[in-house]
Amino acid sequence: MTQHREPHARHGHQDGPASGHAHGPGPSHSHAHGDGAELDWGRLAPLLERQAEVAGTAYREAAAWIGTLVPASGVRRLLDVGSGPGVVTALLAEAFPYAEAVAVDATPELLERARGRAEAQGLGARVSTLRAELPGELGTLGEADLLWAGNSLHHIGDQGAALAGFAELLRPGGLVALVEGGLPLRHLPRDIGTGRPGLEARIDAEHAGWFARMRAELPGATAEPDDWRALFTAAGLTPAGTRTFLVDVPAPVPQVVRELAVSHFERLREGLGDHLDAEDRATLDRLLDPADAHSLLRRTDLFHLTAHTVHTARKG
Repeated sequence: MTQHREPHARHGHQDGPASGHAHGPGPSHSHAHGDGAELDWGRLAPLLERQAEVAGTAYREAAAWIGTLVPASGVRRLLDVGSGPGVVTALLAEAFPYAEAVAVDATPELLERARGRAEAQGLGARVSTLRAELPGELGTLGEADLLWAGNSLHHIGDQGAALAGFAELLRPGGLVALVEGGLPLRHLPRDIGTGRPGLEARIDAEHAGWFARMRAELPGATAEPDDWRALFTAAGLTPAGTRTFLVDVPAPVPQVVRELAVSHFERLREGLGDHLDAEDRATLDRLLDPADAHSLLRRTDLFHLTAHTVHTARKG
């Protein structure tokens, strides 16, 4: 799935102009050129990998929780829909050691990285990849005991129809796990010593507008509340529980998190800059200037905080 084409989001990102996806992410869902532009997922692959790796503890906790809802011995085939470079695919393969894990994505470069990661982690015999454009090729994915969709469903116009398609893929007793919602990514305190306090809150408001426009432009877009229990039920599934998992890297952050923050704000400046006022644009420019005392590369108060919500449902 790819934004504004056939939808695809990525793990380990918050979705949108700032993130290295969809989302998807978390992080932290990446939109480089404003509304309607198409993302170069292959170019974004390293960023997507780092984002998912930073959120790795939260994803492991989520996988362990899912293991209490569906026994590991009963999961023989799992689908990671919108897998990106396969970081979460590998985590799921480790959590469900009897399963064939299938990374599903529309971007060949990302699937190649997923294969390479699985081989490097000794999982190559159980991890495979499948290129598919969704929702059109949903029927080609095959049956599964577990279907994970990390920040990818919201890139499909008719989410209800997609969930019904997911339900058809599940074997009896199978589980679907959606990563949708949570809390926006935060890197900075409210008052950062330059510009008006509350920069990230104002960015969140602009992102909400971007997200609504993105959803409205998707093929077959259907307006419906994000009531996942109701959507599961309408798709013939039985809600099995919802939990939220925290990603918390306090200051002082390691270099990889600092680099992620720079990439995050660079994409914000490119994707949302025209929607921010002159003072906020100037603040972003200072944050991105390596020579500035307020630069992200110099700040001692930089952190990484977000939360991913996982919604689950079972096929009767």
